[in-house]
Amino acid sequence: MFGAVITPFILLACAGALPDDSESMSGDFFAQRPSDPPGSEYTISTLSPHEHCNEVIASVVDAGFQDEAWVTCHSDHATIHSDSYASHEMMTGIVGTNEQIPMPAPGYHAPIVFNSAFSGTPQTRDSSLGVAVNGIPIFDYSAGGEMTLEDLYSYHPRQDTILIQQLDICGGHTGRGDDYHYHELPRCMIEQMDNKDDNPIIGWGFDGFPLYGNNNPDGSPIAEGALDVCHGQMDPKFGYRYHTSDKPPYIWQCLVGEVELNEVPTIGMGRPSGRPVLVENLIFTHDEVGNGLMTYDYMGQDYYLKSTATEDASCFDVEWKTVTNGGIVESGNYCHVIRTGGGMGAPPPEGMGAPTGGGMGAP
Repeated sequence: MFGAVITPFILLACAGALPDDSESMSGDFFAQRPSDPPGSEYTISTLSPHEHCNEVIASVVDAGFQDEAWVTCHSDHATIHSDSYASHEMMTGIVGTNEQIPMPAPGYHAPIVFNSAFSGTPQTRDSSLGVAVNGIPIFDYSAGGEMTLEDLYSYHPRQDTILIQQLDICGGHTGRGDDYHYHELPRCMIEQMDNKDDNPIIGWGFDGFPLYGNNNPDGSPIAEGALDVCHGQMDPKFGYRYHTSDKPPYIWQCLVGEVELNEVPTIGMGRPSGRPVLVENLIFTHDEVGNGLMTYDYMGQDYYLKSTATEDASCFDVEWKTVTNGGIVESGNYCHVIRTGGGMGAPPPEGMGAPTGGGMGAP
């Protein structure tokens, strides 16, 4: 995997610890400066809400994820529901851990706007910008917090989650809310997809535009320099589409469409967060309800985090001995909270969120 190699100067710079999120981003310009995103004056092809709804549903169902992610549709947006807990292996291959452990977050809901207009100004945030078709949130490539407009046009290797070895072999890791999410191509998810050989949609931006892999939907390679600063290009069906790639920035780093990002849900827990450190022999074992054990070594000492499911599916008994807390064993009961500003990101009405076939996704 691309992220399996870390250059010597990065190791020397880290010296046993990784840069924290407060470190300033001093970047190098990309080999070719990305083009600007589409301006607000552009006219885009549009689908009816019903057609857009069906596209979101099909992206989940055709991939075979309808048992772990399901779709409801409303007048102006679709919602992908999940517990934000991947069914593939997680955390394998991580060296730069932030000492957080994945746990399910029941009630997570990701809104997908229908036919948004181009905003003319890229939107960023220090959280997910969209969601994969298996219901797992997708961030940008950076570990450095929210990027400024200037940051978007230059590459920041010291904050590259791949180079600083924070990502597992599946392209994801756990954030400060003990929530699993992706920062690059979701490799293990793609291997699970029933339609993986058809260049399918692998995710959706919260602005309603789809995310494809490293090639165009017809399988042809993407021309050098075709992707703009948000890592996307125009699309005849949706108006616009995002892509992944093997080169920085790997995946979207901003959104081009109109969307109220302060109304998009995020996942929190309230458990003390860890500080990134370089460790050895990190192993994570878990079951589908969130009983998990993550062990690793640091400077010859053993450390761990353990989660135990409770009767409340959102709450876990957690015990940890981490480098961050000085190796002291601590424990407590913590619950995932889905935070949202309301409106578009509000949970669906009673009975609309069940992963059943009948009525699923009716606008």
